[in-house]
Amino acid sequence: MVPGDSIIEATIGPAQHGLRLDRALADLLPDLSRERLKALIGEGQVHAAPADKISGSMKVAEGQRFTITLPPPVPLDTVAQDIPLTIVHEDADLLVVDKPAGLVVHPAAGNLDGTLVNALLHHCAGQLSGIGGVARPGIVHRIDKDTSGLLVVAKTDRAHEGLARQFKDHSIERAYAAITYGVPVPPAGTVDSWIGRSDADRKKMAVHREGRGKHAVTHYRTLDRLRGAALVECRLETGRTHQVRVHMAHIGHPLIGDPVYGRERKGFKSILETLGFRRQALHARTLGFIHPVKDEPLMFESALPADMQELLSALHV
Repeated sequence: MVPGDSIIEATIGPAQHGLRLDRALADLLPDLSRERLKALIGEGQVHAAPADKISGSMKVAEGQRFTITLPPPVPLDTVAQDIPLTIVHEDADLLVVDKPAGLVVHPAAGNLDGTLVNALLHHCAGQLSGIGGVARPGIVHRIDKDTSGLLVVAKTDRAHEGLARQFKDHSIERAYAAITYGVPVPPAGTVDSWIGRSDADRKKMAVHREGRGKHAVTHYRTLDRLRGAALVECRLETGRTHQVRVHMAHIGHPLIGDPVYGRERKGFKSILETLGFRRQALHARTLGFIHPVKDEPLMFESALPADMQELLSALHV
């Protein structure tokens, strides 16, 4: 045993009798994901009493006792930075951030620091129990750098696994506020398509024929008719890369300010320059999910940021 290791003991009960070891331990130790337990078994950190050969697939019997050695989380090889964050909810398992436009979510080529992850490592110092054995925030979904709004982040293995499951089965409630060129006709509808990489530009996404890319569904409705534009709510049934931006452009109503999927239209240039509006007009306004540990419904709303409010005011008829 290494200093800093934790020792956990688990006894197989009647409900786990006959199960695989990794599944039985996941039942008994809900704070550890099954994948994490599989890794611990493979690393020789799980022992039986009396000593037996251990494997994740072995069947267990009622009354068997196991000892799990849990090493402390390994620090993430990313620098923590004191970047101001707007936290709208936080508990021991997760937090919800209202991300400003301009903040990249995850470090990547060209953005190795100054990201949301760097900020969360500073904010959550000492609070991260480890995702997969690494002290890191669990990013289960992302929003684009120049999109503002709500984002949920896991602080524990159990929360990460539970949130990821909800995103996978599309049970997360997400609604975006978008300001589009033109007013959609009909004023409400559903865009049901397949989204994948564009053949013309691999940095862009595009709508493709059925079966190519990933299935994507967006429900939209017009909230306010503006001068040559509209305030539109887009509810996501799926969560594909650039989904709202691609779908609204596909039906002929790209987002104002979108440098990738929208082309600046006549009469808007002077307004955008006067306001200094230099991003796609998109805000992740609503986020709802079931707390992955407490099993309680949570719902959050974020007001339109100042730059989109100013754009709305300038475009009101």
